[in-house]
Amino acid sequence: MKIRAAVLNAPNEPFRIEDLILNDPKRGEVRVAIAACGVCHSDWNLVSGATKHPMPVVPGHEGAGVVESVGEGVDDVAVGDHVILNWAPACGRCFFCRHEKPNLCDTYAGPIWAGRMLDGTTRLHSESGEDVFAFCGLAAFATHAVVPRASVVVIRKDVKLEYAALVGCAVSTGVGAAMFTAGVRPGESVVVFGLGGVGLNVIQGARACGASPILGVDTQWVKIWIGQHFGAEKVVMASDDVVAITKQHTHGVGADHVFDATGLPAVQERALECLRPGGTLTLAGLAPMGSATNFPSAVITRQDKTIKGSYYGGVNPPRDFPMLLELYKAKRLNLRDLITRRYPLEQINEAFTEMNRGEVARSIVVM
Repeated sequence: MKIRAAVLNAPNEPFRIEDLILNDPKRGEVRVAIAACGVCHSDWNLVSGATKHPMPVVPGHEGAGVVESVGEGVDDVAVGDHVILNWAPACGRCFFCRHEKPNLCDTYAGPIWAGRMLDGTTRLHSESGEDVFAFCGLAAFATHAVVPRASVVVIRKDVKLEYAALVGCAVSTGVGAAMFTAGVRPGESVVVFGLGGVGLNVIQGARACGASPILGVDTQWVKIWIGQHFGAEKVVMASDDVVAITKQHTHGVGADHVFDATGLPAVQERALECLRPGGTLTLAGLAPMGSATNFPSAVITRQDKTIKGSYYGGVNPPRDFPMLLELYKAKRLNLRDLITRRYPLEQINEAFTEMNRGEVARSIVVM
């Protein structure tokens, strides 16, 4: 079938809206009519070159939609089901899946990072027949997508799909970092660097865990109100003496938990300084490939500090996507106000320009 999609042909070029050919789903695959897709820095990393990927590629990994058709062997997903796309599908059989780390499944990692399906082929093609690759195996900046069965999670139908789309990345990554990776406990203090989509959801996750106080750090003044709206008791500018302010709110010792949602090595190093002895620093922001952070190992050892990576918030999507929607329905997660702006597919370049200005919580492309 013919679809419309945002295509990136090379790094440092704008997205181009093109007509593409989408093949029918093969065995174990599902075709989804995309309703909405979040605008995320992980997609922008393809444009900047921070993430290396085969091109031309259709980005988009934070999406939700309605199932239109299923391939042979798919008997637990039906036409008409509402689904959230899962950019870290799991096989359930590999070493990591058997050790309760489905977010690290290595069965899907190779083909997905190659922009292909498990059989090594693509479902997207230009009108001239050239292969077009799918970012995260999803390619959700499009009217339709064909994805592996493991890349969809069926959800309740009484949640707007544009809200549900955010659960596919920002909400899971942020809330999961607090709940699952760091294991924040009631009464523990939290500092979050970077109040974009992921950072705001770290705040929401920490609040749901009973953390107090929760401090936010950002470079934009507008984030003072936004951060407080989502549960931070105080938001400070990155240009302030963040370490001193943290100690003022934590009895002079530093925070129990510090989260980096920027992926920037210099910010990660500063975040460690806000951490109390015996505390945990969780790195939830996706750093550019090849980047490195210079942590002082003597301090880490002598002060018994822990540094954790958090990939996809440590979530198990089939289990946790529905749980996060239950928290939303119970008014313990705010999904509605995360959406600052909505754009049609044709304005995707404008959407990323606005994202890079740092003034939005989350923007979405609505198909």
